[in-house]
Amino acid sequence: MNERRERSDGFPSDFLWGCSTASYQIEGSTTADGRGVSIWDTFSKTPGKVAGGMTGDVACDSYVKWKEDIALLKGLGVDSYRYSIAWPRIQPRGSGKPLQAGLDHYKRFADALGQAGIESAVTLYHWDLPQALEDAGGWPVRDTALRFAEYADLVYRALGDRVGRWFTLNEPWCAAFLGYELGYHAPGRASRADAYKAVHHLLLAHGLAVKALRATGLAAPIGIVLNAMTPRPASRSAADLEAAEGASVQGTALWLDPIYARGYPAAHLAAQGATMPVLPGDLETISAPIDFLGINYYSERAVAADSASPDPALEAAGWHDKTEMGWDIVPEGLYRMLRTIAKRWPAKALYVTENGAAFPDSIGEGGRIRDRERIDYIRSHVAACRRAIAEGVPLKGYYLWSLMDNFEWAHGYSKRFGLVHVDPATGSRSIKDSYYFYRDLAAGHEP
Repeated sequence: MNERRERSDGFPSDFLWGCSTASYQIEGSTTADGRGVSIWDTFSKTPGKVAGGMTGDVACDSYVKWKEDIALLKGLGVDSYRYSIAWPRIQPRGSGKPLQAGLDHYKRFADALGQAGIESAVTLYHWDLPQALEDAGGWPVRDTALRFAEYADLVYRALGDRVGRWFTLNEPWCAAFLGYELGYHAPGRASRADAYKAVHHLLLAHGLAVKALRATGLAAPIGIVLNAMTPRPASRSAADLEAAEGASVQGTALWLDPIYARGYPAAHLAAQGATMPVLPGDLETISAPIDFLGINYYSERAVAADSASPDPALEAAGWHDKTEMGWDIVPEGLYRMLRTIAKRWPAKALYVTENGAAFPDSIGEGGRIRDRERIDYIRSHVAACRRAIAEGVPLKGYYLWSLMDNFEWAHGYSKRFGLVHVDPATGSRSIKDSYYFYRDLAAGHEP
């Protein structure tokens, strides 16, 4: 890792600055070296599921151009790079003997990061479930959690002390609800019952993976990444306060309560008519102690009570500027979320593991990309982090989403979050102004 610097900008000298990406969004080479088919390969090739019929077959071509990516990271001066392992590169069908080519690729990558002075922060699951496991039932069935534990163990033992910290799952809410109830993400199912079964088996997979790491004797810290939801009430009325609290449960307490040994929120499950497939010992496994909690934050919504709807919370209109995703820009929401989670759940450490914004960037005169809106977004959200730290929140790091423009799931290549512009036709990289801004930020200069 980079040598630590004394800072004058309100952040501790050991605060981690990094970037995040995900395997399916950047790697491409979806059939190279024996890689198996993932649910996102299948979903993106299903007509009407992804904007413009786009797929991750090439993406940013990072499986091939990984040396360029590391050079970009080194130029940024970041401490840590959060990237994910593609499960189908390790086990093409989600079980059995691992592919040595896949393991060797990630070994080379982690070694090269280390040589550049950058920590590997590895996410084991960022939504690319092997299709064979989905065909066998996917996350709604218990066996998927057991297969995940085996996969995690293989990766731990292969990468060993090359990895500085581990993240078990990324945004399991999306995997469960966007994937199995709403159908907006892979695998595209539409069953509330399956979504809640998926919740339990994702959490079980997390707990089993934590235990598997402890069993190896590796000392690297481990945690999970959630896209927690803590909407603000539209007014101070008791009804709106209750509506906001209720709206937060599915995205926050449903996950954090069992992780911190409080069990599932019974009132929420009853209201949803959900039955969790809990077997003896499951809750103890899920609550295996973790070292940190990762929080992904992009926006905050306001909610109001709605007595006329089965859903007691109604999203309220607001005044904020929006990103190209249509998300309100609310940096104070990040501050509120960090404060809420630190107060209610006993996390040893928190990391902002994703934060960023999509804007319609374009290459201008002389090849310059002036993405001032993104710079303003980063500056304001980093200020929210500084304020949280000053008030005692145990925030230890910030990872920007994302290093480069990539395959943005159902939006294809139409939404750009990167510090680096990527031409989807050629894979060529072009640095944006925000890259240099983030470089200065990581160096300790006042944002």
